Amino acid sequence: MATQTGVPEVVVERLPQYLRALAHLKESGIEVISSQQLGDLLQVTPAQIRKDLSYFGRFGKQGRGYAISNLLAQLRSILGLDQTWNVAVVGIGRLGRAIISYPGFEPEGFRIVCAFDSDKAVVGQWAGGLMIHDFSTFKKVAGAEGVQIAVVAVPAAAAQDVIDQLVDAGIKAVLNYAPKSTLAPADVRIRNVDPVVALQSMTYYLSAAR
Repeated sequence: MATQTGVPEVVVERLPQYLRALAHLKESGIEVISSQQLGDLLQVTPAQIRKDLSYFGRFGKQGRGYAISNLLAQLRSILGLDQTWNVAVVGIGRLGRAIISYPGFEPEGFRIVCAFDSDKAVVGQWAGGLMIHDFSTFKKVAGAEGVQIAVVAVPAAAAQDVIDQLVDAGIKAVLNYAPKSTLAPADVRIRNVDPVVALQSMTYYLSAAR
């Protein structure tokens, strides 16, 4: 599947992996890396790395590799990480509270600015420094906060209805932790995060090795 820009979606999904590896290399004091070395780190062929990056321009010099600082800056710009994105969390159970409290989002440009739930017993409480709003007020509150991304951490049965309301409120990017596939218009990006599915894919290899 290709994105709206014509870049295959699988390529876009690999870019954050490159970004993270390059950031670790820079922290280690390494200034230049070849596609072969980067491929060895990520278990990706050098040809695949060069092909992925070629969608966005020319970043390295043949025989000299990639200047890590420059490539990092270019990838952050390509991924839109040269700005801050405001995020809302919907569903403030144990998972939702853990997401709000996770310190790793803001340093990477994702600022959680508001929280929502439909449970009247939860609404009005505080979680991670944020007051929990009634989800019925999402459009108004999220609009005032400039929310661009929503994280959904609701039970599976409620996921589709929640995402329908997010779409109606103008949200174009959703990270869905609910263990259920959901539908959305073509211009809305949904990423599903299901740890059970990830574990099931790993047990295939464990079973095959027996």
